[in-house]
Amino acid sequence: MARTSGDIAVKAREADEASGRRKARLDLFKFVPFRLNRLAAEVSSALSVEYQERHGLDIPAWRVIATLGFRNDACSAQYIAQCTRTHKSTISRAVTTLLNEDLIERVENEADRREFRLQLTTKGRALYEKLFPQLLRREDEILACLSAQERRQLSMLLGKIEQSLDLIQTSEEADAKQAY
Repeated sequence: MARTSGDIAVKAREADEASGRRKARLDLFKFVPFRLNRLAAEVSSALSVEYQERHGLDIPAWRVIATLGFRNDACSAQYIAQCTRTHKSTISRAVTTLLNEDLIERVENEADRREFRLQLTTKGRALYEKLFPQLLRREDEILACLSAQERRQLSMLLGKIEQSLDLIQTSEEADAKQAY
């Protein structure tokens, strides 16, 4: 069977593509999603020392306390799960632990009596008030490698990415849109 120049060209192109696929690899250390995930995990781990070792809170429990602490009103566990991008079963376990430790409490939702919302107890609020300055200090230590201008740029760039992904960026925006 005779080969035509077209057959030879197709085979050559297929060989080039196969060769190119072997050469072109995803360099994870240049892949932004990988880099962001690594940074998030490392920063979260570095911050967790403040609340894990000193107060016995794991990361999900801290996320519940932090979310309730910065809000002015009670919110649902679903809101916390969506806001923190943490699986609802993980938040549910943290909520159970925090309820048992009297750090949070359930309150009836005035708008829907079938639903309960969560809020910090006096003990939980005291812990939040004690922890957040320590965490802000630790954040400053982590970001010390950046100048003030670089920190502003980083914040602005992260905000642009969040906006492009249609993520809510403030609690006021979440409340106004009745999101989460």
